[in-house]
Amino acid sequence: MKKLVVITGASSGIGMDLAKSFSNEGHPVLMIARRKEIMENLNLPESISKSVDVVDYENMEKAIREAEEKYGKTDLLVNCAGVMLLGHPDTQSYEEWERMIDVNVKGILTGTKVVLKDMMERNEGTIINISSIAGRKTFDNHSVYCGSKFAVHAITESMRKEVSDKNVRIIVISPGVVETNLLSHTTDEEIKDNYNDWKKSIESGLDVKQITDCVMFAYKQPQSVCVREIVIAKTKQAD
Repeated sequence: MKKLVVITGASSGIGMDLAKSFSNEGHPVLMIARRKEIMENLNLPESISKSVDVVDYENMEKAIREAEEKYGKTDLLVNCAGVMLLGHPDTQSYEEWERMIDVNVKGILTGTKVVLKDMMERNEGTIINISSIAGRKTFDNHSVYCGSKFAVHAITESMRKEVSDKNVRIIVISPGVVETNLLSHTTDEEIKDNYNDWKKSIESGLDVKQITDCVMFAYKQPQSVCVREIVIAKTKQAD
């Protein structure tokens, strides 16, 4: 059996596709998301599904340790859970800002805190943070979302440097628009309509499989090779 892969946000979109793909490649998989039934219904062999909020450190640690007791130490953590709540800064609720900061920033820290020390002691392991092109440049109605993703990039790059001497890889994947349900989190209907109209101009977003391919490419490099960042978007997405 191959090494354990832990994936957050595994009940939909990129996270779900990653779980299925790593399972197909023979890895035991720990799937973490709030909707346990959806993950269980995937019926993946050698898998564990846990309903955990990624900002809940205690239960994140409990879930990961349970999987490690069964399958061995975590070789790959993919921090995929995220929310995108678009809004104008003078009208968007503070609660939406808070949720984005919690899930998008704190949500990559809980799992990382659980697995990183052990990876460093073993001189192996990989953490991949699924961020966004919005972590590299700003967009209208994205101010706090962009802020959360800029934080992901800064945390990833700084941590990568600090653990590189222990042969641990920390990588960020930065997609443009992807065909997921991420936009459905936004509560402003006008912003959603405008976003969808713009998306038509680039002939839809990327397929989740294309993001999975990027993760697979980075992970399958020798442990001595770190693909630090991949930025991927539709050719017609100019921004």
